[in-house]
Amino acid sequence: MSLFRYPAKFTAGSDGRVLVEFVDLARVATDGKDDREAMEEAMDALGSDLSIRLSRREEIPTPSAPKRKQRLVPVPLWLAPKLALYLAMRDQGVSNSELARRLGLHERVIRRMLDPEHATKSEKIQAALAVLGKQLAVEVRDAA
Repeated sequence: MSLFRYPAKFTAGSDGRVLVEFVDLARVATDGKDDREAMEEAMDALGSDLSIRLSRREEIPTPSAPKRKQRLVPVPLWLAPKLALYLAMRDQGVSNSELARRLGLHERVIRRMLDPEHATKSEKIQAALAVLGKQLAVEVRDAA
């Protein structure tokens, strides 16, 4: 099971702004005027970094377990299913062409599914994940 949430340190700056630094993504940091805005900005920064990695077909770091005083920042919902598909394909050594063959689709459809800039229907990604033996689940929790 993959959880698409990354631990981050939220620290108050001397100017009153909240600085956010990701533990597993050294080049990703942002801030906000308060905790709410800092979390929004953190989700945006996380999504931007991971979508760049996805479009470049780079390694996607596995989120570490959060430590004390760290908060989990969720991967934006528009990106998490695409990352799940990309990671499942990489783990199983399945190419775009092979997945397309299994689904009876053209390879360009798979490229679009993995393109962070392309809006893909969730049903298509669910079908692709199912072919790879994965199931997409959405969970709603009470906010902490």
